[in-house]
Amino acid sequence: MNPLSVPHSETRSDQSSERVRGMLSFAACAMLWSTAGIFIKILPWNAPLIAGVRSLIAGIFLLAWIGKPRFHWSFAQVAAAVLNTATMCLFVYANKTTTSANAILLQYSAPVITAVAGALILRERPRAEEVVAFLFVMIGMGIFFMDSLGGGMLLGNLAAAATGLTFGLYFVFMRMQKDGSPLESNLLSQWLTALVMLPIAVFLPMPAITTGSVLAILALGVLQIGLAAVFFAYGIKRVTAVQGVLVALIEPFFNPFWVFLFMGERPSSAAIVGGSIIVVAVTAASVIGARRAARAAS
Repeated sequence: MNPLSVPHSETRSDQSSERVRGMLSFAACAMLWSTAGIFIKILPWNAPLIAGVRSLIAGIFLLAWIGKPRFHWSFAQVAAAVLNTATMCLFVYANKTTTSANAILLQYSAPVITAVAGALILRERPRAEEVVAFLFVMIGMGIFFMDSLGGGMLLGNLAAAATGLTFGLYFVFMRMQKDGSPLESNLLSQWLTALVMLPIAVFLPMPAITTGSVLAILALGVLQIGLAAVFFAYGIKRVTAVQGVLVALIEPFFNPFWVFLFMGERPSSAAIVGGSIIVVAVTAASVIGARRAARAAS
């Protein structure tokens, strides 16, 4: 027997461990994304200024984290950057022109986009438990936002729906870089977003700069976007695009949870029920997938 050879079972075990770490990394990413609600509520700035400065800070953070970015300008790297930029800009516009519930709910049509595009482009077909989880997540989100759905301007609703497309495809093109360095795509998207949003903010009234607002925008740039991008890049190299977007669905549940915890804004009973369905569905699918991987490794 070759002493340098690695037993097949050991290799499968390593793959299972990597998958679990990838899922946990996506959970951490979603938790950080979900802090946007609390920090934006604290921050009394206009939306383009928040988006532009947030991305500028995130870009500086990511550049410091990466050290020497590797820009090879592949289609996947550029496409992921453009899609993330479009998602952030469209979501800001949607939040200003339609209800926040519509904006979030329409954006989270992303899993369907990711599942279809992932199957066609990456040949990563969703598992049975992931398909079932999608169905329960859609039910949970419908219940979650049933008290506040409807209304809003048509263009705002269309922008929110477009973010579902751009956000879903973003996962796919980031996953295409699983053997490379996908974090550079996020870095590029932060620079692009700042380039688009900050010139718009120049023509809007300048808000007051306070200690609280500075701390809030730093938290948004460093934690909610910057550190979340690090967790995203780590996770997308270890799990499929569908698995990643599925775990990310815990974000809309925890977003109002932080607002309730720190500002006392109590969510409705429907939000609690719907959010619980989302978390249970995502957790169950993750556990079933982990057990399948563990059995395959044994």
